[in-house]
Amino acid sequence: MQKAERNALIATVVVIVVGALVAWAGSQGSAQVLGMPLYAVLVAGIFLIQWIVFIPAYVLQSERFFDLTGSLTYIAMTLLALTLSSSAGTRSVLLTALVVIWAGRLGTFLFRRVRKAGKDDRFDELKPSFLRFLNVWTIQALWITLTAAAAHITISSTLQKPLDIFALVGFLVWAGGFAIEISADAQKSRFNADPANKGKFIATGLWARSRHPNYFGEIVLWVGIAIIALPVLRGWQWVGLISPFFVTLLLTRVSGIPLLEQKADRKWGGQADYEAYKRETPVLVPRL
Repeated sequence: MQKAERNALIATVVVIVVGALVAWAGSQGSAQVLGMPLYAVLVAGIFLIQWIVFIPAYVLQSERFFDLTGSLTYIAMTLLALTLSSSAGTRSVLLTALVVIWAGRLGTFLFRRVRKAGKDDRFDELKPSFLRFLNVWTIQALWITLTAAAAHITISSTLQKPLDIFALVGFLVWAGGFAIEISADAQKSRFNADPANKGKFIATGLWARSRHPNYFGEIVLWVGIAIIALPVLRGWQWVGLISPFFVTLLLTRVSGIPLLEQKADRKWGGQADYEAYKRETPVLVPRL
């Protein structure tokens, strides 16, 4: 076994263990389904869906449905949580609606982008390897689990509280982040669709105030979700607050900003206008 595949195997095992620990912690106070905690069932379902879809993806050597599968998993598991929770109230309904709206919009956007491009070059080196490609799908399962933790734990909890100031503030924060994300994505799509901008980088609209405004919006909306969930969380359920911190860590240190910054530096590094844009424009938090 080559080193890369051995590392992928180890990473897969670690990811599964982390997912299991989160499922255990978040299941405190969870509603029961056939004698099992509902939240644990949700986490198991998240991983199972990724592994099932991985099989045809590996056989066909295609990553076309990777992002779409992730989004549909968010939607399916969130709706399942609301359906199976015996005590779900208005707060759970609100959280379900916000997660489904976000996942539906993002999944459609990413699927159209990959279909238009024909492929996602992030997977070129991974697809031929069974273990490395499987690891990517397993990591996606953990991404869904951790990102949706606050919402899923709250929806599946037997403790439910009516809408309050936390729900209002959380909704407003979510709405602000969602508006920023969809606006930034729309601006970049229009920019790239203009033949006159071929080979250029976007530095207009929200992108004149932040080099990654869509990621900023993404982080903000998950902070909103966590705020809505706050009054319900108790004991080990507080693990759900990992959600916005995980999203922030993922986008700023792992797969988001670092990769895009490296790609942009390779493409435009050394150009006077690009170097000036980098100096004057914050990486994430927009300047007012």
